[in-house]
Amino acid sequence: MLSYLVRRIAWALVTLIGVTLITFVVVYRIPADPALTLAGPTALAHPEVVRNIRHRLKLDRPAGEQYASFLGGLLHGDLGESYATGQPVREAIAHRLPATGELAVLGWLCWLVFGTLLGVWVSARPTRLREGALLLFSIVGVSTPTFWVAIVLLYLFVARAHLFPAGGAGTPAHLVLPVATLAVSGVAYYARLAHSGMAETLREPYVRTAVAKGVPPRDVLYRHALRNALLPLVTIAGADLAALLGGVVFTETVFDWPGMGRLAVDAVGQKDVPMIVGVVLVSAAFVVVANLLVDLLYPLLDPRIEQR
Repeated sequence: MLSYLVRRIAWALVTLIGVTLITFVVVYRIPADPALTLAGPTALAHPEVVRNIRHRLKLDRPAGEQYASFLGGLLHGDLGESYATGQPVREAIAHRLPATGELAVLGWLCWLVFGTLLGVWVSARPTRLREGALLLFSIVGVSTPTFWVAIVLLYLFVARAHLFPAGGAGTPAHLVLPVATLAVSGVAYYARLAHSGMAETLREPYVRTAVAKGVPPRDVLYRHALRNALLPLVTIAGADLAALLGGVVFTETVFDWPGMGRLAVDAVGQKDVPMIVGVVLVSAAFVVVANLLVDLLYPLLDPRIEQR
């Protein structure tokens, strides 16, 4: 187990370095100059202003030198400073991360709890009507764009009913609509996944053997079938939580939620390279750590699985 963990951590570090390299290459291939954006209307009238900004931000150096400088700072926990505000990227992300974490964790719990319960309930009491309704809900929920769900909720519960604030953060009421927006697609997907996994597991020979031996239906469902059916769900749940923590861009943008998604959108609009790389790197770190934790969780769900 220890050697497996060391190998996974080593690959995680290689992955994160690769993410920084790819992000740098993509950003520098974009035909835009952050100095021009920061100079604003004076860029054309005063080219020396642009040159000074480019020199101050070290943009006049070769891309390879800039990347090496970034990696050197990264080894000391320094993600650089924002081009737009001059604020350290690490501080900006640390300031926005709690808001994204609050929204992401609540949305993810809705996915996992309500989606799994719905899928297991339909599998335990299958009828043509229930399975058809679950299939319809899953297709509609997954296919509907998140921003459209957010706009509909804003119209119904803000513009018409005046029940919740239109945006911002600070009170539990501000969380209701963003979390509901995230929950629609996630619950639909997880319910379908849990139902498929449970339906397949309940047809396994060991489950039929348990039923034939007179094991109570509740024990068959929860002790024998559910643990194996949860394996693919655990894999997806870990990756989804990491992706949500990276920033739910559309939801945060529509509801003016002060999280990492909004930070990333603003950084892209301002050509703020250090902020873009910082947000992408933090998001990638969440994904890598989540995948590692999921791999370590597998043997607890299924003792037959070993890590070597």
